[in-house]
Amino acid sequence: MLIPLFLLVGFGAAVLYSAAGGKVDPFASSHLIRFCVFLLMASIIASLPRQFVRFMTYPAYVIVLLLLIGVEILGNVRGGSQRWLDLGFMVLQPSELMKPVIVVTLAQFYASLPVGMILSWRALLVPGVLIALPVSLVLLQPDLGTSLAIAFGGAVVMLLAGLPMKWFIGGSLAAIAAAPLVFFFGLQDYQRRRVLTMFDPEADALGAGYHINQSKIAIGSGGIFGKGFNNGSQSHLQYLPEPQTDFVFATMAEEWGLLGGLFVLAVFAVILSWGLRVARASHDRFASLLAAGMVATIFFYVAVNLMMVMGMAPVVGIPLPFMSHGGSSMMTNMICIGALMMVNRWNREAPRYGLAG
Repeated sequence: MLIPLFLLVGFGAAVLYSAAGGKVDPFASSHLIRFCVFLLMASIIASLPRQFVRFMTYPAYVIVLLLLIGVEILGNVRGGSQRWLDLGFMVLQPSELMKPVIVVTLAQFYASLPVGMILSWRALLVPGVLIALPVSLVLLQPDLGTSLAIAFGGAVVMLLAGLPMKWFIGGSLAAIAAAPLVFFFGLQDYQRRRVLTMFDPEADALGAGYHINQSKIAIGSGGIFGKGFNNGSQSHLQYLPEPQTDFVFATMAEEWGLLGGLFVLAVFAVILSWGLRVARASHDRFASLLAAGMVATIFFYVAVNLMMVMGMAPVVGIPLPFMSHGGSSMMTNMICIGALMMVNRWNREAPRYGLAG
């Protein structure tokens, strides 16, 4: 897994080098430094023993939840959003930590729940509350993309834990029925514009639709082989907004073309398929749910970002893992990688556990 991960990060650094106009600073250098730091963090996570992780799960959830409450009270405001805590030595976005934490929390809950109670109200209500609390706090920031990521990771763990499919179908139907109310009364004005722009970006080509239109132009102009490394006009002439973060895939596709895009997709497929093999290889309910939930978290980042840059989803500020410039995204995804390496080590050291172990 590490070889494709290094290839992806290295390719991302090359794209960020180009996005900065052929300069290592400020994007490519900090991207590689952050990766090295968080790779060390992932290595530490990979060495953690099973019992320690299970013991610390609920305290970690409570701590991150308190940090989210702290954001509402003391958080820094940037770009109209209140998402960050200034801890002095670093600026932390607690909502990013909640993505992997909700996965391990629900994995611990279902691993501790007797198999016979999986059809009871407790199997649905308690996890529902555990998900709803951070999602509500993140929506207040407001940050729709991160709240959806937290809910998605939690829902995947609930599904794989064995909850009846009819509950998910009923929940989906209820969500569809409530969608109009959420759209008109639950979303901010700019969020509603983003949703409408997805269906007709030309209606406001110089306003809400500008990001999507320029991204499509960059991707389409790359053709099959691209314009060549460091020759992208959309990013270099500053037509493409955020070429180093949310729209880094468009920056890459303009210069490397369809072949570059297929390479990125192939590497992500290798990493995600490895994560699924780790989950399937575990005969422990906790480890299996933990690994699968981490894969789902990374997948959500990849799927939403790619759909966003191609105009198939609203622009919600989800970066592309291991390629976009940004510390919070790198931290979250490297936590997921570290957790997968940890479960992989558990599988090698003790491949046979009872399902309730």
